[in-house]
Amino acid sequence: MTKRYAAARPHRRFEDLTVGESRRSTSRTVTLEEIVDFARQYDPQWFHTDPERAKQSVFGEVVASGIHVLALWRQMDHEINSDIDWVCGIGWDELRLKRAIRAGDTIHVTSRIVSLNPSATRADRGTAMTRYAVVLDDGTEAVTFTSINLVYTRAAQEH
Repeated sequence: MTKRYAAARPHRRFEDLTVGESRRSTSRTVTLEEIVDFARQYDPQWFHTDPERAKQSVFGEVVASGIHVLALWRQMDHEINSDIDWVCGIGWDELRLKRAIRAGDTIHVTSRIVSLNPSATRADRGTAMTRYAVVLDDGTEAVTFTSINLVYTRAAQEH
């Protein structure tokens, strides 16, 4: 029988995770150019794309699209949690965009596993609920949510 995984598969399975486990990414500074470039392609609202007009917005300047901030989260999450053998994400709960991200803001991502539940019907997976935050360097949480993810178990390796 052929093994399901190549040698490069992430090594941490559902059984290796613990409730309360926390991680933090490195920091990165968001630039005006990347905010505008992303928004022009994916979310072309004027307060994301036009620095002059954005001065008239409630933000007073260009701000990153929420979709852009979530794409940045995804990149930073891969940095800190790519050793986990995820099946896939199946939902987000309580997504909150609490503070706009502006050019020059330095952000990082935190993750904390809040619950682990083995599947009642599939021995090859379990559900990990993880609380995420996109955090500014001063500690302000700009975006928060709980991600619901399926994670392979050791039993998945046997198939």
